[in-house]
Amino acid sequence: MSKEKAYDPFQGIRKISTMWEHQLNGLLYMMTDNNEFVRLLSAGTDSHARYMELLRKRQELMAGVMNIPTKKDVARVAKLSLQTEEKIDILEEQIWNLQDSLGSLNKENLAMFQEIVNIVKEMKTEFQKIGLEISETHQLKEDFQELKQELATLKNLVQKGKAKDNEKVKDKDKDKELVLTAVGTMNEGGAI
Repeated sequence: MSKEKAYDPFQGIRKISTMWEHQLNGLLYMMTDNNEFVRLLSAGTDSHARYMELLRKRQELMAGVMNIPTKKDVARVAKLSLQTEEKIDILEEQIWNLQDSLGSLNKENLAMFQEIVNIVKEMKTEFQKIGLEISETHQLKEDFQELKQELATLKNLVQKGKAKDNEKVKDKDKDKELVLTAVGTMNEGGAI
């Protein structure tokens, strides 16, 4: 029993298919070797090509009348969709580049505006300091004006006092002169 093998249907089909393949290959080889068969085959393929071209033209004509897309229309649409996808990809890249450049510009502008704000704040504090110094200067000017007026009044008083002293000195000098002139007249006249 061990010598008997089980029947395998695939092996029988394989043998039959290889036999048919050899027979068909031999038949085709013999036919292609025949010049008349080759001419008949080329005439058949030419007529088939003309028939297919005529059929394609009529299909396009009918599709145009019925407003139905043909294979060429579908191929054109597919080609256009590929081109639009490529263009969309290019536009997306350009948009990304613009976003990146705008982002960097925004960062630069933000830094510049921060610097401007800092400078303006510094200027504001400087202006406030200058304003305080100006008000102090005005106060000092007013104080100097008051001192100047007081000095002018003191000067006037001093000058008036000197004038009175000068008058007193002149009066004393006149009195001395009078006394001296009187003394001199007495000595000359011989009497006293």
